[in-house]
Order: sequence, then structure tokens, then C-alpha cells
Amino acid sequence: MMELKTTGLIVICFSLLLGFVAALNCTSPTRQSLFNALEKELFSEKLLPVKDFSHPMNISIEMVVQGIIDVNEKAQSMTIFIWQVLEWQIEGLSWDEKECGTTRVSVPREKLWIPDVQITEFMDEDKSPKTPYVYLYNTGRLYDDKPIRVVSSCRLGIFTFPFDVQNCSLTFGSYLHFENDIRMTIGTTAAQALEESKHVMETKGEWELVDIQISPATLEITDGSYSEVKFYIIIRRRPILYVVNLIMPSCFLVTLDLFSFLLPPQSVDRSSFKMTLILGYTVFLLIMNDLLPVTGNETPLLNVFFLITFSLMVASLFETVFIINLQFSSSHCNKVPHWLGVLVLKYIAVVVCLPSKRRSNRVTVSFHPSAGVHTSSISSRDLQKIAGDTLPEKLPHEPTLDELRKLSRDLTAIRLQMDKHFEGNKNAQEWEMIGIVLDRLLFGLYSVFLSISFIAIICIWRRSNT
Repeated sequence: MMELKTTGLIVICFSLLLGFVAALNCTSPTRQSLFNALEKELFSEKLLPVKDFSHPMNISIEMVVQGIIDVNEKAQSMTIFIWQVLEWQIEGLSWDEKECGTTRVSVPREKLWIPDVQITEFMDEDKSPKTPYVYLYNTGRLYDDKPIRVVSSCRLGIFTFPFDVQNCSLTFGSYLHFENDIRMTIGTTAAQALEESKHVMETKGEWELVDIQISPATLEITDGSYSEVKFYIIIRRRPILYVVNLIMPSCFLVTLDLFSFLLPPQSVDRSSFKMTLILGYTVFLLIMNDLLPVTGNETPLLNVFFLITFSLMVASLFETVFIINLQFSSSHCNKVPHWLGVLVLKYIAVVVCLPSKRRSNRVTVSFHPSAGVHTSSISSRDLQKIAGDTLPEKLPHEPTLDELRKLSRDLTAIRLQMDKHFEGNKNAQEWEMIGIVLDRLLFGLYSVFLSISFIAIICIWRRSNT
């Protein structure tokens, strides 16, 4: 018994030195004969099929993207459906086509050593259908072709939403074997993988495949290193849904609010119109909130656009209320501060191309009584000069002087009231002019913001398509 065990160990060692398995000898070109030969030479061993354990096994990998199922910005994940093709060589295995009757045969997976190639970015269980067989060729070449539903982690950038382009990686490598045991190699070019993926692509949803890039990689750890192959899946969002449902209605509402500046600022209808627009814009944002991506990493530029436009609409309503208040209560306001008048009426008015009103050529002459002159000091000679005639020698001084004093007081009161009225009108005109200048300034800022926003949207859209 000991001699039989020793003989068996010698045979195994000799076979490892000369080769893992020898060429198969089929007794007849039948399926049963080939199966018996494989059962004898191959299926009985499930070790790493190499002649020398010091030499790593080269596993070639190919990948084809068949469909992009979902991209979740909140979970930072991508779900795609791919076909994975692994190829490796069983060293020393071969058979004659005429002797065994075929060049290839499908073999159950459980009969062979299968490499433990996994995707590093996996986040969920693979729910794709299982393939129980692999192809074995008469040259000893094995082909493992299977579908995989990949739910992988991906760092998604949504700053340019909905014109964003994402770059997600799929890293294929052995889960257990080091680089000294298994070496991952690229089985196809990136151009061929992209062309075949576009040819077999089934889903035509929100995302489209733009490019595929492939590069070898090595994962270094304390105990050793792992050989890997990285596939970079570059996808682009189709923005037409968001342009039609989000951007265009928002631009229409904002443009309508811009044209509301053509209404008279003192009109109550203007404020009512703006309040109706703000209410409609708020309802629109609440309804379309589900279309906007949610993530804690960054805020989309489109959200900033919505925020600024909403702020401008509210600011224009406040400005309208301010102007209406000036129109109705400016006559009771104090005099315009000097710095405010200079800043708004002298500088900002020039910026908004609103020339100041020309001063009137009319000259108003005011007669102010001297500080030391009182009605009681009017003499009969002064009254004679005012009347132009010679007063009688005996003039009733007291009744006449009383009437003149009363008339002088009345005229003084009327003059003071008129001065106060004209001074109030001047203050009111200055406040109203300040309101008009600020209204023109907000209209200009509104126009500039909308122009820049439209140009930026068009540029980002065109850039995402290049």
C-alpha cells in the first residue's frame, strides 16, 4: 500500500514538471470518448492550471456594455448591464480534432478551475441570469462568457446638470490571487469595445454611452499586489427632457417678469402682476422638484439659476412696492440726503442712461421782508408812495393801518404756505426720480442676468455635446 502511494506521488510530481495535463487521447471521435478523456485528465484536478506555480496565469478580459439601466445621484451609484468575457489557457491540454470529433465543447463550471475575477465597485448582488457552462477549445483555451448586472459605486458630479457627463470605472481583478498567481490582461481595444457596445446597446433612455477607456492597474497592499484592469465608462445625460420641462418654462416666466417693467411703476396692476408671477413660479418649482438631482456633495448650477431668478422676482416686487410708496407719500418725506442724491441722481442715472431733468428757465422772485421792518412802522408817506396819490391831510391812520397789517399777515402766511408746497414738490420729485433710477437699474441687472444665463446654458449644452 505504501508503494502505491509513493508511486502516485511520483506520477503527480512528474506531471507537474512536464505539464499540467497531457494531450488527450480519444478512443473514437464521439462525445462520450472526449468526456471520458477530460474526466480522466482534467476534471479530476481543480488546481491552478499552470505548469509552474512561479509563473502567473494570464487571464484576458473583454467587456461589452449592453444597457445603462439607472444612474442614482443620491446614492452615487450606476446600474448597467454588461457582457464579461474571460479567456485563459490550460497549459498542456490539447486534443486532435479528427481523433476526438470536435474543436470545442461546453463544460460545466463545477468541473473546472474558474478564476475569481470580481468587480471592485460592486454595491449590490448580481441578479443577472447564471450561465452554467464555459467553452473549452482543443487548444486548451477556455472562454467564460456571461452577463452581469452591475450596481457599482461612482462619483457623480452634477454641477452642470442636466448637461453633465459622468465617468464611472469598473475594476476587474482577482478577489484572492495575487499578481504572482493571476495577471489580468486586456483582450480588446477601447475602440472595439465602444463600437460593439453601441451596436448591441438596447436601452435608449436618459443616458447615452459616449466612450470607453481601458487601462491596466495594480493594487498595492501590505502582503503583495493584485493585477487589475480598469474600464472607464463615460456616459452623457440626454438633456432634452429637462430643457423642455425645467429650463424653458422658467425662462418664459422670468422673461415675462422682465417685460412687466414696461408697466407704469406707480400702477397697482404691476405689483399684482408680479405677485401672480411669483406664485406661479413657486408652484412650478414645487411640481418640478422631483426632476432635480439630490446629493450632498455639490449644488447643480441649474438650482443656483432658479434661486437667483426667484430672488430677482422677489426683489422686483419689493422695488415696485417701494416706488408705489414713494409715489403716494413722497410729498411727506424728508429731504433727500445729499449722499443719496449724488449717488443715485448723478452717477447711477448716468449708468442706466437716464438723463436728469433740465432745470426750468423760469425765475421765481421772492420778496422777503427785512428783519427790522414791521407793519407797525409803515408811515403815511410810505402809504402815499404805494398808492401813487397824495393822501389827504387828515387821514384816518388807525383803521387803515390795521387793515394793512392784517393784509400783510395774510400775504405772509400765503407766501410761506406756497414756499412749503413748492419745497415739498421738489422733495417729492427727487424721491420719485430716485425710484425711477432704481427701477431702471433693476431692469438692467435683470436683463444682464438673463442674457448671461442664456449664453451660459447654450455654451454648456454645446460643450457637453462635443
